[in-house]
Amino acid sequence: MTMQHFLCSTCGTSYPKSELPPKHCPICDDERQFVPPSGQEWTTLDQLIDSHCNRWKLHEPNLFEIKTYPDFAIAQRAFLIQTPSGNILWDCLSLLDPATEQLIRALGGLKAIAISHPHYYTTMQDWAQAFAVPVYLHEWDHDWVMREDDHLTFWQGDTFELGDGLTLIRLGGHFPGGTVLHWSQGADGKGVLMSGDIVQVAEDVRRVSFMWSYPNMLPLSADTVQRIGDTLQPWEFDRIYGAFDGKTVKSDAKWVINRSVTRYVELLNSYQH
Repeated sequence: MTMQHFLCSTCGTSYPKSELPPKHCPICDDERQFVPPSGQEWTTLDQLIDSHCNRWKLHEPNLFEIKTYPDFAIAQRAFLIQTPSGNILWDCLSLLDPATEQLIRALGGLKAIAISHPHYYTTMQDWAQAFAVPVYLHEWDHDWVMREDDHLTFWQGDTFELGDGLTLIRLGGHFPGGTVLHWSQGADGKGVLMSGDIVQVAEDVRRVSFMWSYPNMLPLSADTVQRIGDTLQPWEFDRIYGAFDGKTVKSDAKWVINRSVTRYVELLNSYQH
């Protein structure tokens, strides 16, 4: 039998080469994710390339969205940010197909990859190898790496500078190393927050939420949510790009977060029947 990297069909995570799929996906076994009622299922990158493709969208100058269609696994979107010293990929997709690789090379390749939390680690190793770049992950989430690679770079502390006005900020919450990306040059210089799932843009895009487990609807504590809000206070931003299609706060994003933190904490601390 052929040795290959199997991908979890529910979360998109890539595993070390093997002849047979792993028996379990630890990421999906965790309460912050789930195993479907039908049971654990697996695919491979070759199978994914045959059945899916990545689509691109330009949101604003120097910011491309990359999204896999039809939806695969968690169905998040990744973003390519163009900077004077090179392109940064924020979050990651399982599907790295030849068209995506060629388009990124035509745009100048990548300088680095940074990922918000383990649910979006996907095939980060393949992306890093293809473009010969580091992948920046927070050290506190190291245990969730299912496939070690020399390109993985673990940073510590609460902030990490990527250069060109890009800063990784550890907020925790959803995962201990849960990270957002602040882009000072985005939104015409008013600042952008790339939030992943760490600050989740709600159905009403004038609100955000904060959860320990989104699929299983398990909340964070009021103290944790307040700390996240307080951590973001020194940072200026007017726009938020969340993890999912259409989940963008186009303006007044700082106010949206502050209002949402206040309401979340109020409900957790005060609501009574």
